[in-house]
Amino acid sequence: MGVSRALLRYLVSLSLIIHAAVTTANFFKPFNVSYDHRALIIDGKRRMLISAGFHYPRATPEMWPDLIAKSKKGGADVIQTYVFWNGHEPVRGQYYFEGRYDIIKFVKLVGASGLYLHLRIGPYVCAEWNFGGFPVWLRDVPGIEFRTDNVPFKEEMERFVKKIVKLMQEEMLFSWQGGPIIMLQIENEYGDIESAYHQRGKEYVKWAAQMALGLGAGVPWVMCKQSDAPDNIINACNGYYCDGFKPNSPNKPVFWTEDWDGWYTKWGGRLPHRPAEDLAFAVARFFQRGGSFQNYYMYFGGTNFNRTSGGPFYVTSYDYDAPIDEYGLLSEPKWGHLKDLHAAIKLCEPALVAADSPQYIKLGPKQEAHVYHVDTNTEGLNLTQYGSQSRCSAFLANIDERKAAVVRFLGQTYHLPPWSVSILPDCRNTVFNTAKVGAQTSIKTVEFELPLFSNISACQQFTVHDEVSYFSKSWMTVKEPIGIWSKKIFSVQGILEHLNVTKDHSDYLWYITRIYVSDDDITFWEEKQVRPTLTIDSMRDVLRVFINGQLTGSVIGRWVKVVQPVRFVQGYNDLVLLSETVGLQNYGAFLEKDGAGFRGQIKLTGFKNGDIDLSTLSWTYQVGLKGEFSSIYTVEENEKAGWSDLTVDAIPATFTWYKVYLSLNMG
Repeated sequence: MGVSRALLRYLVSLSLIIHAAVTTANFFKPFNVSYDHRALIIDGKRRMLISAGFHYPRATPEMWPDLIAKSKKGGADVIQTYVFWNGHEPVRGQYYFEGRYDIIKFVKLVGASGLYLHLRIGPYVCAEWNFGGFPVWLRDVPGIEFRTDNVPFKEEMERFVKKIVKLMQEEMLFSWQGGPIIMLQIENEYGDIESAYHQRGKEYVKWAAQMALGLGAGVPWVMCKQSDAPDNIINACNGYYCDGFKPNSPNKPVFWTEDWDGWYTKWGGRLPHRPAEDLAFAVARFFQRGGSFQNYYMYFGGTNFNRTSGGPFYVTSYDYDAPIDEYGLLSEPKWGHLKDLHAAIKLCEPALVAADSPQYIKLGPKQEAHVYHVDTNTEGLNLTQYGSQSRCSAFLANIDERKAAVVRFLGQTYHLPPWSVSILPDCRNTVFNTAKVGAQTSIKTVEFELPLFSNISACQQFTVHDEVSYFSKSWMTVKEPIGIWSKKIFSVQGILEHLNVTKDHSDYLWYITRIYVSDDDITFWEEKQVRPTLTIDSMRDVLRVFINGQLTGSVIGRWVKVVQPVRFVQGYNDLVLLSETVGLQNYGAFLEKDGAGFRGQIKLTGFKNGDIDLSTLSWTYQVGLKGEFSSIYTVEENEKAGWSDLTVDAIPATFTWYKVYLSLNMG
């Protein structure tokens, strides 16, 4: 017992020491960061940098240390992340830096691991994140227009960017303070939409750069996909291949801020996959042709927790086919193949940083070599004298997608598979070829501990033994009320815009009214053999139509026309429309105008006396679901709900909450 207590005291002390190290220590001896036309210069030395992109809110804080460690083990020098404005300032002036949004803890963990950090402040991030990272309250600022030469927007943007930079300075997290932050980013892919704003867009780019540089962060700033980035801002490439990218000034290095190693997924869409061989080829070609900073977007994708998925219709998973999967497991062979690639590139780093540019040698119709040597810019270079002691490295590429090639280089023969790059750190010996995968392939399987899906409903599940199906006794349900469920309602004449009512506190907005149907209408429909129809000029993302408590129809789409036949009875009928958002728009110009819910005319057609303009009626509004606002899904609150066993005889018809108790195997 005494030994156990002593061990416990030791572990507690060790935990406190680690916590103190993360919270108070300088992680590096303070160093300066600058750049020239070739690379970032860290503490006076050019560096070739591999960066692993992952977003702190897309993982739990408990996962962060392991993810950072796996990134480092995989060969990363840098961790890259966005800063998520709507997570940190959900209400104007009220900041949140806890839990998954504890960015200070995250940055310090990166520093404690010995890695650098590239912080992309934005504050627009896209990232398939809800509203592109903008807080929805930003729409309500009087006179605001997003991402253009607009005073209200610039004031709000500058206030938040200043907040983040000041916070990093106060926590001593910049490189010159002994912290891991070596680079920042302002804006994000603005070049894609700049033309929509004409001259005001150009002025906004200049302002954003000047504002960022004026904050005194003391490290370089970048803009990605921004060909008109001002002189003191590095413009960088985003894409699947960036080996042909050139910055807008010969004084800037070649950076790749987003190397898309997969893609996001929409509901109903296919899972993306980018082969490890192609990804490695793209990275090797980038460094072969003069690149010096490359970031995987994503190295770990993670999960869109809560309601953070962008959209519309992006799934909860942000796995991205990344080298580390959504659950923090290594995706092999991608992770291992890239690890081997990074090791080969690091062997070449002395030559890569010594040469201002490579020497190009044509080896065949679609084959070429790029040679890096301390003297590659000297005329009359004798290639036959290259050797392992002379800082010489070479990349041999076969850009033919179908045919292998045999080439001669420095008197030796090399076999190059199709679409591949061979890396020769000493200009002699091949240590890596992008098409030859040596990493072990992992196959992940899912073992179902839950009952399998039934043929009744995906939510009402069965266990199956010897082809006999039955409901699991552990499933319990609570019905969600249709329409009004609380006293927090209001009534006005007309159809209100969805986000103006919900303020994005919920995806759900109930529109409730009453429709009177006369005997003449019923007779008219019977004689003409027609049905009344709900028509809406435009709607997004999901609409549920209820008549007298019964689901009549559903429509799904982004700004689609609605033509939904309905069925009324004589007398007063309750018409309930449920508008649902499935991730707010995260990309494009004029986001402040995108909105949600309904646009244009909304009416009922097919009545004897003509159409009914629903915008002239009085509507009652109810935000959200009862279960949602009572936090029925939390451990603390779910027992307060009136749960009942799920049985075959009591199958819920429409909206239902389900609960099941699981026995988890830890390990």
